[in-house]
Amino acid sequence: MRTLVNTLTTALFTVLTCLGQNVILQDDFEGNGSIDSWYGDACLLNATFNNPVQQGINTSATVLEYKDQGGEYANIRFDVIPNFDLSTSKSFTLKVFVPSIGITGNQINQISLKLQAGNSSEPWTTQSEIIKPIILDQWQELVFDFENDAYINFSNQSIAPSLRTDFNRVVIQLNGEGNTSEVLAYIDDFYFDGEVALQPVFNQLVWSDEFEATGAVNSEKWFHQTLLPNGQGWYNNELQHYTDRLENSIMEEGLLKIKAIKESFTDQGQTKEYTSARLNSKFSFKYGRIEVRAKLPYGQGTWPAIWTLGKNITEPGAYWELEGFGSSPWPNCGEIDIMEHWGSNQNYVQSAIHTPSSYGGTVNHGGRNLATASTEFHTYAMEWTEDRLVFSIDDIVHYIYNPPIKNNETWPFYAEQYLVLNTAIAPDISPNFVESALEIDFVRVYQSSNLNLDKLDANLSAYPNPIEEHFTLQFNKLISEEVTICLFTMDGKMIESRFEKLNSTSLTLNNLGHLNKGAYVILCKTKQQTYSFKLLKK
Repeated sequence: MRTLVNTLTTALFTVLTCLGQNVILQDDFEGNGSIDSWYGDACLLNATFNNPVQQGINTSATVLEYKDQGGEYANIRFDVIPNFDLSTSKSFTLKVFVPSIGITGNQINQISLKLQAGNSSEPWTTQSEIIKPIILDQWQELVFDFENDAYINFSNQSIAPSLRTDFNRVVIQLNGEGNTSEVLAYIDDFYFDGEVALQPVFNQLVWSDEFEATGAVNSEKWFHQTLLPNGQGWYNNELQHYTDRLENSIMEEGLLKIKAIKESFTDQGQTKEYTSARLNSKFSFKYGRIEVRAKLPYGQGTWPAIWTLGKNITEPGAYWELEGFGSSPWPNCGEIDIMEHWGSNQNYVQSAIHTPSSYGGTVNHGGRNLATASTEFHTYAMEWTEDRLVFSIDDIVHYIYNPPIKNNETWPFYAEQYLVLNTAIAPDISPNFVESALEIDFVRVYQSSNLNLDKLDANLSAYPNPIEEHFTLQFNKLISEEVTICLFTMDGKMIESRFEKLNSTSLTLNNLGHLNKGAYVILCKTKQQTYSFKLLKK
């Protein structure tokens, strides 16, 4: 199902009101549910099939027919927007009937319910799965409890599913995958005992650096922080000088390279045996998603980090302090470590939070093993909303910070932060270390888009408007992906959602004659963009 689409900023009060509607997810396949975007992957389905076995616990008239004709990975699924909120409710319930005459092969008779992050380029790698045995030739009601049932994470680096906020897809599969056996089944009364989470969707790129030039970093975007904060050295007994030289930070081959080098270097009256670079972004923001694709340096004692600090930090030599914004010392300003890595623990990458409640050796951290951290590029991401911070590597969530009590001690993240990129040299640096680089492919910051209800995007046209029975969206390019269409009343009630897999430049919505005369809001979401506009019904 595609329910309400939370792609608006909090400033757009009219649409925010409609997105504030909490929707219970259910489908009785008799027209009374809120899921109307079931989709079959190599699997035939009929969501209005006459119930062939009206007996026992299920005498309803219609069910969903599931017909796997031998697809190796056959399943059915639906998506929701925004994501599932598993903080209070963790259970999914459904009824299933599998006739013995409808199966082939010797697979174990079972049903699997999988939760995935459908926005990922490889959603199956994000999944958490519960498998239940089924009894043939009778209706069963099964509960999939993602807090108390045994679950299987595709990635052993994923955290417990009940702690995650990135799930927005449900996948149902009969008798496993990786086989060509046929399965006929009937499904009814799907129900999620909870609501979708009203988390914003960060879909508009607001700031980035792709590092496509050659030479010095872009001084309009980055500031070299080189001043020794106490006049003698850096924090944590680090051994390096930070410089603004090309030897330590350079754009080349489409990458930013921050190079830590073993060399004697004198600056500010201090001689040190290592140099590196520390960059402050000249961009600050509150709430959004940061993505940084990077390959980390190698060697015991190297300490690369991708992190943020409060714009209001009082730190000598920091860009925003020099600009006059310094008013709060560390850790009161808040620190968000999106990625930090120690060469002494080569195959482990961590995210951490530093606040007045816990800092330095903070208890607020989480990470994962990553054997290719220094040999391959990975995308390190952080999503920051008004109540939580979510950290992932290649779309696999490994840590969520969501303190139950939010005040200045635990949550100073109500103000803007800026980005810091650096590689420090720790006291345990290997005597054999010579040089290694933090290589960054891109830095991107996304926030929620402002949507204009009265003006169409230049990339989209719509006709007719006003409408009678049908309505067509015309894109200015080929759309080969999944598209969600949601229809709202002007007071925020979602009255219809449709999910289409397109390979076309247009999409037509039929059977709209039942709509009452008046104005409606249409939201059209692709993976890259969300469109909104006002629709009039004659």
